[in-house]
Order: sequence, then structure tokens, then C-alpha cells
Amino acid sequence: MVTNAGQEILEKLWINTVEGEDEFVELKKLGRESTINTLAKSEHVVISDNRVKLTPKGNREAKKVIRRHRLAERLLHDVLDVGVDDMESAACKFEHIISEDVEESICTLLGHPRECPHGKPIPPIRCCKEGKEIAEKIVTSLSKLRKGQQGKIVYILTKNHKNLQKLLAMGILPGVPVEVIQTYPSYVFQAGQTQIAVDNEIADDIFVRFV
Repeated sequence: MVTNAGQEILEKLWINTVEGEDEFVELKKLGRESTINTLAKSEHVVISDNRVKLTPKGNREAKKVIRRHRLAERLLHDVLDVGVDDMESAACKFEHIISEDVEESICTLLGHPRECPHGKPIPPIRCCKEGKEIAEKIVTSLSKLRKGQQGKIVYILTKNHKNLQKLLAMGILPGVPVEVIQTYPSYVFQAGQTQIAVDNEIADDIFVRFV
């Protein structure tokens, strides 16, 4: 298993080589040499003439770290309304403790975002592709459902932090079954054991899959 320090080095290498124009990164720019040597022994990097490069194995691990970090930034920014100054340091800690299942849940909750709040790409994985395929076929916003139609929440897609926090506090999460009770003058729907009324703007932000 790659240590937290090792993950941070892989992250730097990804940014400089995969997303940047460098083929190698100078050893002295990456941090502790002992950590880099450990990564070399585990075949995550190769060292040549005091320069370091990702191996295919290291590339795969670095991609996972980058993805977790940028998803953490989106979660902190979009859901928790954390300021930019605090977001980066918090994401650095968060990326090391997110499991694969939690990562997919965060990605689904946020609607499989393509970019972090800084505009940098979030590497997609299987759940992003599957989410897109499902969305193209049978996913629509709650506001498009008619009275009596049922579905399950797939994701929430909004830039309004207060609306998102309000929905999460009411238990509006991916996987929750919903049934539309009323569409005018406001949307009233059954979510689990609770009836909830929302306006058109919020109903537009809730995406459901027909069941």
C-alpha cells in the first residue's frame, strides 16, 4: 500500500507529467528521497539521472489520488460551502481516507462532475460512464415527472449551496425512492416515509431514474 507521503509524490508527478509537458521531474523537487526510493522499489516510479517518472502502475495509482482529491474539493466546495483558502488543505487530508465505495457515492451525489472547482479535470472511472449511459436513457429531473410517477434519486446537480444543504438535511440522497404527489403550485413528493414540498427551481435540480 502506498503511504500518504507516497501518494502526494505520485500526485505531483501526475500534474507535472500527465497534465503538464514534462517527461520527468527532478528528484529534488518531489520531497523525501527515501519515500521516492520506496515508490521505486514498489515499481510505482523509475529513477534515472536524478529524475523521476511514473510507471504504468504508478500512473494508475496517481490517477486514483488525483480523482479523490478533486472530488473532495467538489464536495467541500459544493456541499459544505468551504472557502477556497481552507478547501485545498482539507481536500489533501480527505483524499487519503476516502474508500472506493465512498468515492463512487460522492461522485454520484455530485452528478459525476468533470472538473474540480479550479477547472482541472476529474479523471472519470466506471461509475461516471455508467451514470452517463443511464442518464441518456431513463434519468430526468423531478420537475419533468407527472403526478403518480415514481423513481429513485440518482444525483443532485445544483450550484446553489443552500438548496443542496437543505435537500441533504431532508434525506434527499442517491438511491432514495420518490413518488410525485402534486406538481402545482409546488412540487410535493414522497421520499421514503416523508412528504416534501419544493419549488420549481429545486425540483429541476433533483434527477431521478424511473422504476
